[in-house]
Amino acid sequence: MTSPTIRPVILSGGAGTRLWPLSRAGRPKQFLALAGAESLLKATARRAASWGPPIVVAAREQALAVRAEVPDARLVLEPCARGTAAAVALAALAADPGELLLIMPSDHHIDDEAAFRAAVATAAPLARDGWLVTFGIAPDRAETGYGYIRRGEALADGAWRAARFAEKPDRPTAQTWVAEGGWDWNAGIFLFAREALLDGLRRHAPEVLAAVEGDFAAAPAASIDKALMEKADKVAVVPAAMGWSDIGSWEALHALGPLDGDGNLLTGDVVAPDSRNCLVRSDGPVVVALGVEDLVIVATERAVLVVPRGETQRVREAIEALEARRVRRGDG
Repeated sequence: MTSPTIRPVILSGGAGTRLWPLSRAGRPKQFLALAGAESLLKATARRAASWGPPIVVAAREQALAVRAEVPDARLVLEPCARGTAAAVALAALAADPGELLLIMPSDHHIDDEAAFRAAVATAAPLARDGWLVTFGIAPDRAETGYGYIRRGEALADGAWRAARFAEKPDRPTAQTWVAEGGWDWNAGIFLFAREALLDGLRRHAPEVLAAVEGDFAAAPAASIDKALMEKADKVAVVPAAMGWSDIGSWEALHALGPLDGDGNLLTGDVVAPDSRNCLVRSDGPVVVALGVEDLVIVATERAVLVVPRGETQRVREAIEALEARRVRRGDG
């Protein structure tokens, strides 16, 4: 009996505003080369190419950009943003019967691709048996910016029942979880049998599936975790040490490196004499960072960001302030 085909599915609808001003609504981070010469989207597609051409779910306005990055994709366009539950449902309806769907965000980085493929190989038998499989990342720090998954009973070598999904914790809670073990970061990567996914949506999120099959705009804005994974019975987690990062902040990008001897990540037309532990990037003018420490400095042709490292999650405050200024000025 032939094993089900694995079909890569790439979700490309995010805006990546935490990496403003480089990532913007009209040019989100998945189309940027942040962790090498390729865009994050192209790297994701290449990483999964051995399983065949991907399905890419994207916003309508991204169609040309996606085609340029992944020419062989089966492109599925969302009429509007409704979260990952609706996006995954769209992909399932576009997939072929019997396929296993390897669901991936378009804007993450994986350093150890062999470990990623090994994790998928571990997950595949469970997915063929109807389990909804998520991939966890063994935490190396008490991170408060990620959701967590608690391991339950062992199901197979390298796989456990997912006992609990938890929201982003405060620091004391994260420290407790990392110290006690058995918790993994939620990477937002999944392996589902197409039919198991559709059956799960019919049972636990029928309003999502009904809207995707009819009026997409009526779909509730929900994540696949909330709509399905936290409710279903046969949910498994396969932890993987694969050098994963969601590149969800400037600190995360700094951590990927490569750093110079003073701990700086310098990109573009930049010089940083006597500066330490900084991220300095220019996609426009020359930037000189002289004798500074622990700063993020990002310059584009349209904007400049300067913020202390450790506080870049506040970038959203800058976006909100700029939007409020635009409204006051009546700029449209």
